[in-house]
Amino acid sequence: MNVVDSSGWIEYLQDTDRADLFAEAIEDRHALLVPTIALFEVHKVLSRSLPADLVNRCLDVMRLGRVLDLTDPRAIAASQVAAKHKLAMADAAMYSMAQEFGATFWTQDVDYAGLDGVQYCAKP
Repeated sequence: MNVVDSSGWIEYLQDTDRADLFAEAIEDRHALLVPTIALFEVHKVLSRSLPADLVNRCLDVMRLGRVLDLTDPRAIAASQVAAKHKLAMADAAMYSMAQEFGATFWTQDVDYAGLDGVQYCAKP
């Protein structure tokens, strides 16, 4: 199972030179988990520079995975992860959902470097 951080999704959807770092995890749709917070963050970033119809098509690609809602138990788990690892709310929610499913968490955010279950792709 895989969870891709918002930054990885943005690299992939914008087909940057770093897109290939996240392609394997994203393209394995049957093992892909997508937190709703990732949908929020990707929408927020892409909406700044792309037309709404293109943003919606990008979100539809994300929805090919299993979308995970931030439920009451997941919010509490995220709060505990945030306190333990000093992560922001969205970061903690996505990471804790990956942990819930025993999934690999794919990211280029240094805040996750060294955490269990993280595939960290450092930015140059």
